[in-house]
Amino acid sequence: MIQFANRLQTVQEYYFSKKLQEVRQLISEGKPIINIGIGSPDLQPPASVLKAMQDSLFDTGAHSYQSYQGLPEFRQAVANFYHNNYEVAINPNNEVLPLMGSKEGIMHISLAFLNEGDQVLIPNPGYPTYSSVTNLLGAEPIFYNLEEATNWQPNFEALEKLDTSKIKLMWVNYPHMPTGADATKETFQKLIDFGKKHNIVIVNDNPYSFILNEHPQSILQIEDAKDIALELNSVSKSFNMAGWRVGMLLGKPEFLTEVLKVKTQMDSGMFYGIQKGTTKALELDKNWFTQLNNTYKKRQKLVFQLAEKLGCTYDKNTSGMFVWCKTPEGKTSEEMIDELLYNKHIFVAPGSIFGSQGEGYIRFSLCVSEEKINEAISRI
Repeated sequence: MIQFANRLQTVQEYYFSKKLQEVRQLISEGKPIINIGIGSPDLQPPASVLKAMQDSLFDTGAHSYQSYQGLPEFRQAVANFYHNNYEVAINPNNEVLPLMGSKEGIMHISLAFLNEGDQVLIPNPGYPTYSSVTNLLGAEPIFYNLEEATNWQPNFEALEKLDTSKIKLMWVNYPHMPTGADATKETFQKLIDFGKKHNIVIVNDNPYSFILNEHPQSILQIEDAKDIALELNSVSKSFNMAGWRVGMLLGKPEFLTEVLKVKTQMDSGMFYGIQKGTTKALELDKNWFTQLNNTYKKRQKLVFQLAEKLGCTYDKNTSGMFVWCKTPEGKTSEEMIDELLYNKHIFVAPGSIFGSQGEGYIRFSLCVSEEKINEAISRI
């Protein structure tokens, strides 16, 4: 009898992978499901990006293996993007590492820094992959609670009371998913100070900073942040390129060199055409984000109406492509989403999948047309 790896006992199939099978089954039975649960952009990438990729396909060497560090012009575009949008100086030669999506980076970073038995600080609520990767590697998740009353910012008094002797990494995610809360400069400064004091590498996962956000921030804006911090970023949300699988890791060369050791065992370089298209995306001016956010603002306004009809409460002053809502008194997250799915054929995400602090909340995605949101409103 074949025995599978023990590490698989520490994780389950990703919630959306499993739940979407159920949703697809309902659709096959003729149910008119409206999916407002998944953060997969439904809009097109910029036309100039598609043309740049198409034109590159006939370049010499376009279909060969590519460098693990990416094309020089790709890394330069990342550096310019950070300078122009975050006012952060990045050396394109040794402070940028291309990734096949920032989700890949979560695994690479964890493999580079963690030994079995090490501990990792993980936000609750937060992106489930942080804890699943930690568990797969035999490390121990230590959850730090975020609360609505403090705008989902870390409680540094509570963090200072922890035994930090085994903690190697701290995952941070601002603008925060799923709540949409923005970090403050004060929060980023405190995170850097905390990391330096306890010798904990702070990793900010930053894919949402241009969605419904007029003041994008990077943790690398803090003075000497590179001494202890890394930042993951992505073109998935900012440029509607989720399926391209393009991300980047930024930080000091000593950190990236170790992550690169892992990456070189996992892939054989990013496809040339994808790098050329992404380079073009990173060169676009801020008019792109203005147009993109005009669409999301209209959708967000409609989702607010939908939430109100459901008796939910929410914060209007958030960023990212989700609306995080508190459920009516007495209803759990799972009860509410199942009621919507089976009675109204509307699929949304339960807050409980993001951790115990997400119980009592549901999450709507803005990656769905105004027409479909209006249809959902009419069903309620």
